[in-house]
Amino acid sequence: MADAPAPREMGWIGIVRCGLVQVALGAVVVLTTSTLNRVMVVELALPAMLPGALVGFHYAVQLSRPRWGYGSDMGGRRTPWILGGMAVLATGGLLAALATYLMGDALTLGLVLAVLAFLLIGAGVGASGTSLLAFLATRVAPERRAAAATICWLMMIAGIAVTAGVAGALLDPFSMERLLAVSAGVTLAALALTGATLFRLERTTRALGDGRPASREPGGAKPAFRTVIAEIWAEGDARRFTLFVFASMLAYSMQDLILEPFAGHVFAMTPGQSTQLAGTQHGGVFVGMVLVGIACSGWARGRFGTLRDWTIGGCLASAAAIAALALGTFAGPGWALQANVFLLGLANGAFAVAAIGQMMNLAGAGKARREGVRMGLWGAAQAIAFGLGGFLGTVVVDAMRALFAADALAYAVAFSGEGLLFLISAALAARVRAPSARPVRHARATDTPSPAH
Repeated sequence: MADAPAPREMGWIGIVRCGLVQVALGAVVVLTTSTLNRVMVVELALPAMLPGALVGFHYAVQLSRPRWGYGSDMGGRRTPWILGGMAVLATGGLLAALATYLMGDALTLGLVLAVLAFLLIGAGVGASGTSLLAFLATRVAPERRAAAATICWLMMIAGIAVTAGVAGALLDPFSMERLLAVSAGVTLAALALTGATLFRLERTTRALGDGRPASREPGGAKPAFRTVIAEIWAEGDARRFTLFVFASMLAYSMQDLILEPFAGHVFAMTPGQSTQLAGTQHGGVFVGMVLVGIACSGWARGRFGTLRDWTIGGCLASAAAIAALALGTFAGPGWALQANVFLLGLANGAFAVAAIGQMMNLAGAGKARREGVRMGLWGAAQAIAFGLGGFLGTVVVDAMRALFAADALAYAVAFSGEGLLFLISAALAARVRAPSARPVRHARATDTPSPAH
């Protein structure tokens, strides 16, 4: 009987296939956090704090990310966790649409179902997203990781944009029944895309490392979850990188809910103009991500700085751009706002994708290979920061406006706080050492761990 073909190193096609999973994730999430948010507030005339609380709840659920990463480490295979997480996410997305439908006639029942739905959404995103990042960290060669991070995140952004456009067109003329139908179509398509994308991908690509499943100690013992978490937190670089992720993502998300109101209050922009301003920022993020992907991959790798350098530099540039924005609040309409916001997006995109690439490098570092748990720990830190950041920015602006009745001062204080957080993030990133090169042995086909692991 002929031997099965030996697994190959994951190439660009494999990376793009992982990016398609990110597309599926983004498609379901944008439907639940954006479209359903608008329907609850506008069509159903419910308080805006209701969808805000549900979205915050889904971030809180993602504190379970380390546990999902531990599960995928223990099993020795990532595919069941990625696909299973997507199934949970899709179920949650469909239930969220059904809950919104029910709120029109049976508010209490709809609210109860919505809580369950967003619980599933948070768990699904945590399980699928964490396991996917761990899979990339163990299958993508170091010289391709910056490009892999760029490809996957840009594909996710593209998936969000395409889903928003297509779903928006299909929802007109709007009805609650049409909302259910579109939600069902998006969630089923996302689940089918994930299944087709992952088919045989793990079996036909080989893992980097020493050939030993991350779930086992040299003696074959299975460590407890608390033991693994304690071991990882005792690692200086893992602990400092966790603090960096929290601080940088807190700063990154603080501007989300105040940038467009700032444009209206201080620069008298119309809703259409402020939306275009947000588009300018996202354009800058796109360019920044592409820039790092090119500068840290292939022939350019090492010529224009390391991922660590781009992480630190991106945080410093973000602090400078946000400081300029704080100054611009007092300059008023004469300020080059579009250019300032584009540069802010550029710096944000650069540090974000560099940090993701560095995360992949650090995931396999340490005394024992625990890629899933490390990714889960950092994902949990990011989720907490995202849940707090947008809320914190609005609280600072509201408090300052109430105290001083001065829009410019209120936004300047909020932006200054964000800039300070970016400086702290840069200092934390500077304290994280680049992982030392380790001997790499590719696992043979016969080394592939069985599901029993």
